[in-house]
This record gives sequence, structure tokens and C-alpha cells, in this order.
Amino acid sequence: MLEQAQRVLKDIFGYDSFRGRQGAIIERVANGGDALVLMPTGGGKSLCFQVPGLLRDGLAVVVSPLIALMDDQVATLEELGVSAAALNSTLSAEQQRELAARIRRGEVKMLYLAPERLVQPRMLEFLGQLQIALFAIDEAHCVSQWGHDFRPEYLQLGQLAEQFPDVPRIALTATADKRTREEIVTRLHLQDAERFLSSFDRPNIFYRIVPKEQPRKQLLAFLSERRSDAGIVYCLSRKKVDEVAAFLCEQGFPALPYHAGLPSDVRAANQKRFLNEEGLIMVATIAFGMGIDKPNVRFVAHMDLPKSLEAYYQETGRAGRDGLPADAWMAYGLQDVVMLKQMLQNSEGDERHKRVEHHKLDAMLALCEETRCRRQALLKYFDEDMPNPCGHCDNCVDGVQTWDATEPARQALSAVFRTGQRYGVGHLVDVLLGKDNEKIRSFGHQQLAVWGVGKDRSEHDWRTLFRQLVARGLADIDLEGYGGLRLSETCRPLLRGEVTLELRRELKPQTVARSGGGSPASQLVRADEREQWEALRALRRKLAEEHGVPPYVIFPDSTLLEMLRSQPQSMSDMARVSGVGARKLERYGEAFLEVLGGTAEAAPVVADIRHELISLARAGMTPSQIAGQLKCTEKNVYSLLAEAIAAQQLSLEQALDLPEDLMAEVQDAFLDGEGELPPVAAVAELFAGRVPEGVLYCVRAALQSEFEV
Repeated sequence: MLEQAQRVLKDIFGYDSFRGRQGAIIERVANGGDALVLMPTGGGKSLCFQVPGLLRDGLAVVVSPLIALMDDQVATLEELGVSAAALNSTLSAEQQRELAARIRRGEVKMLYLAPERLVQPRMLEFLGQLQIALFAIDEAHCVSQWGHDFRPEYLQLGQLAEQFPDVPRIALTATADKRTREEIVTRLHLQDAERFLSSFDRPNIFYRIVPKEQPRKQLLAFLSERRSDAGIVYCLSRKKVDEVAAFLCEQGFPALPYHAGLPSDVRAANQKRFLNEEGLIMVATIAFGMGIDKPNVRFVAHMDLPKSLEAYYQETGRAGRDGLPADAWMAYGLQDVVMLKQMLQNSEGDERHKRVEHHKLDAMLALCEETRCRRQALLKYFDEDMPNPCGHCDNCVDGVQTWDATEPARQALSAVFRTGQRYGVGHLVDVLLGKDNEKIRSFGHQQLAVWGVGKDRSEHDWRTLFRQLVARGLADIDLEGYGGLRLSETCRPLLRGEVTLELRRELKPQTVARSGGGSPASQLVRADEREQWEALRALRRKLAEEHGVPPYVIFPDSTLLEMLRSQPQSMSDMARVSGVGARKLERYGEAFLEVLGGTAEAAPVVADIRHELISLARAGMTPSQIAGQLKCTEKNVYSLLAEAIAAQQLSLEQALDLPEDLMAEVQDAFLDGEGELPPVAAVAELFAGRVPEGVLYCVRAALQSEFEV
């Protein structure tokens, strides 16, 4: 069976060998056994059910929670020559009937369904009349009521075991601690399933966590090394998402917002653009992400603290799914902790559930203040032992200095106690620094023994210390009152002088200091390779537009990179490139060989610039901002905008940011005459000094394309 599986792997998917436990999982399911698969994002989970689905007779049924994910996988399979379909709410009644007829005739090999549709009696009855190859339950952690992706419909999937006792089932997830694993087994009746637990490690991701000082400046410092890379920026609130997305656009980065408060059509359009275009940044709440299968996301940045290590692992895991270098960057501060604890306190649920969530938040805080290797600490949380430091996180690369914080910590905790355990960090720091202001005088805090004892340290040092005391559980936030600090039981030994305290030393506020870590995507290729790399990407984009699929469905970056490095000279050479299967070789092999051989007629670098310009304009950037981003003149930008408008790739409103009355005046100037539109030179004098000449070319191009229609 494994031999047949390897043939399918090479002929259809273009890969020479299985990774990790893939081969064993595929053999188990292809032979009719059940499996529970825990595999990190980007580890190749899809192949674990797609290959046995192709090997076994009948229809392979895949349960998937999101329409976007279904459509993405169906498009990928269709490109590989596999007959796949998704049955979801985007299909009309007529289209659903046609698909059902195709399934009955055996013309569909892989069917994707949402859980709520699968468990409908009519659907189960329909499937009961067919030969089913297997059931694959993707994102199986959605069955867990402890998780933040809980979907109640998943609870009903256990009935598949009774109704289809002879059909193998495979449940897959990238995020599951011991409790969630047991819940999956119990609720999906997978007691006889073989468990395949892969390493949680994502060695290509570089982890960096910085104290929040001036978060927007810190984010810009991080992004400045990653221009033209695709990435996700997570924020805690919808308001912050909108503000950060607008701010990034102002700064010349093509950013889109995504949160549950946006109209569903805007969310869908933004998600589609993120998947289909290159170099976009999605600024989002956690509403965005589950099932995002874009492999070349080069970074995930957190502007706020995630509420658990599970959430952090899952969100950072959306970077670098192609195995190439990627970055996980986060800025966090004490205010994040206050906000998350208050949200948790006000949430629904019993006290036991809230206690569990508090423990998860504490584990997240511990990672932020960790002095050892971050990856070792992260993997330890998931019950995985990494013997040696990874050498690929900020703590390993930069080194961590610690200091004896015993005495300052006692002073800080004493200030909390003597002021009545009800004030926030700002006031406590003022007391320690001996500030003489109205608030301190009104409470008489200038009379306290701790007033002014901390004058030898800066305000920044004290704020850092308080943040670390909360992270270590020595002080806590008073959620009953106004979010002030109070002492916790664990601080007593420190106050009594029974223990000492070592904390990590923050060398200075990290505003523009080394913000990133690993290797930005812009550094994936050497300077001498860049022109050919851009040519390969431009061809991929052109083919993707022709076929109506995201570029990575044609070939992921990892396959393009291998082409670039191995320089295949013939179709047989190209067939040996990882990710080039028989169907893709036949469809695209010659075109990519032409680019590699320098014989392609197109001007791919120009095409690449034009595509990026269209993306930037659609993201709301002005021509002058685009010129700064692309490092070219405004005249060139207007020229390319006019071409894009003429080709109907951009609307006039997307390309230009003119007041409505001025736009109408320019249009009227071109339409005043009879017959054909006058040349730009004929109307230029009317607007000299009022609008750039390039604007006139854009308006004329828009009017011309209307006349041609």
C-alpha cells in the first residue's frame, strides 16, 4: 500500500517522499483504520487524508469549518487534476442538484462539507446510498468546548461512527493539548483510532517578543525590513484593527482590515484579496485565521497579548507554512494583561472555566518574560521536550541579561501595600519616584515611607519591574475595583526576605532596535537572483489570474525557489523539482523553463511592478505614496495607473484621490467637444498648477474605456 501511496504522491502532488509520520498515517487510513492526527500547521495534514482518499474506492468526504478553506483546497486539487467539489451555501439550489447528480455518477472523488450540512438527515441519507472511501474531520479541535474555536456542530459528528461503522475516519488538528485530545477522542468516538502526535516545533519561525513602548513605531521598524511580504497583524479590538490598518496605509504599506464588525461582503472581499494577491498585510482580530491556507505568509505580528499559548501557537503558525523563513513578532505591555483579565472576569462561564483561562493567560505571560530559549518553553507547555536551546529566537540570538531585583521588588510591593492595594502602575511609580503632584497630595501619599525611595531608577525601569511582578504572579490586578494592583499570596516569602528574585533586564526601550529576527522574505533570494525570481513570480501571477486561483495554487514559493536554485534545463529536470506533479508539468513546465532560460518574451519585472502598483492603489494609497513605496517617479506611477485603468484593472476612484467636484470638472473638460476625446495636451492648460498632468491621462483612459464598452 505504501508503494502505491508514494506513486500517488509523486505523480499527482509532485513530491518525492513523505515527511515525518505522513507515510504511517496514510497507510493506516488507506487500510481502513481510524486515526487522530496532531500535526503542526504547515506540516502536511491535507496529504494525510487526500492520498488515502485517492487510494480507496468511493467518495472521500472532508469536513471543513470554513467556506474559504474548502474553496482553496478544491481549487488546489482541481489544478492537480483531482475531481473535487465543495457543497456549501454559495451554491444555488440548481448547482447543488447538479453536484449531487455528478456525485451519484461517481464523477467526484473528494467532497468538502461544513459540519452543519453533513449532519443533516437528508445529507446522511444521501451519503448512505454511496460508497464512501473515508471521512476526514479537519480542524478537529473545534469539538472542544475549552477551545476558542469551538463549533457546536462538531459535537454531532460522533454519529458517523454508528451510521458508517466500516468507513475509516481521520481527525486532524494543529492545536490540541492533552485535555483537547481526550475530548476529540470521546466526542468523535475515536477510541480505536491510532494516535499520531507530531512535534509541535516550527523550526523555520523566528520568535521575538518585545516590551510595548511606542507600539506603532515598533511595528513600523519591524515592517520596514519586510516590504512586499505578506503578513498578518493581530489586534485585540475592532477599533484598533481599523486604526492600525489606516495607519499602515498612510505609512505606505498595503493593509486591509478584518473583524466581525465589518459587513460580511467586505470581510469576504478582503480575505479573497489577501489570498489572491501578493504582499498584502491583513490587520485583524482573531476572527481572521482559522483555515487560512496561504503558505507564503512571511510574518505574524501581535500588537496585543494573545489570551493563551494555544492561541499564540495557532496564530503564529499561520506564518511560514511553506517551510521557508518566517517571523513571529509581538509587543506586549501591562495594559494588555489588565484588559484581558477584565474581559475574562466579565465573560460568561462558571468559575472553574475562568480559573482554567486564568492559568492559560499566566502561561502566556510567563513566555513573554522567559529568560531561557522561547521555543523550549513553548514546546514544554505542549508536553514536548527540546533538549537544547533552539538558537532561533530572540533570547537565543541576543542573549538575556538578568539582575537581582530582590530589593526594588520589595520596594514596589511595599508601595502597593502601603497605598491600600487599589492604585494603578502610573500612580505607584509616581510614589516611588517621589513626585509632588495633586493626586499624591490629595491622598497624603507623600507621607508614606516608600515615597521617593526609588529615585535612583527611571520611570521606565519601574514600569518594567511592575509588569514583570504581575507576570511572575507576585502582584495581581484588582478586577473587583478599578484595575489597580494588589498583592498576591505568592509574594509573602519575598517580602519576608526568605527568597531572592532574578528578573530579565530590559536594556533600553525597544523602539527602533532590532525588531525582527529571522530572515525577511526579501532576503530569501540573493541580489543576483532577484530579477529571475521576480520573473518567476510574475509568470505565476499571470497564470493564476488566467486560471482564477491564488498564485500559490500554481506553485508555492518553496517550489519556485527550488526552480531558481536547481535551474532545470528540460522537462525531465523540471519533473524532479519538488511540487511539480504530472498535471502541473504538462500545464506549466514549458512556460517556467522559458523564464529560467531567459527566452520568455514578456517583461516580467515590469509586470510585477504593475501588479504591485494595482494592489497598492486598491489598498487606498495615493500616487505619491505609491511612488515612495515602489521607489520610482510619480510620473511613472501615473503612466502605469492610466494603463491599468485602460485595461479595466482599476477604477478611477481607486487610482485617484480627487475631490468629487474637481473630478467632475476634469471629466467635463474632456467631454465638452464633439466626437472623439481630445488629447491631454488640449485640456492641460485648464488645470495647470491644479492637478498633476498624470491625473488627466488617468481620467482620459477611464473615459476612453467607457466609450469602447
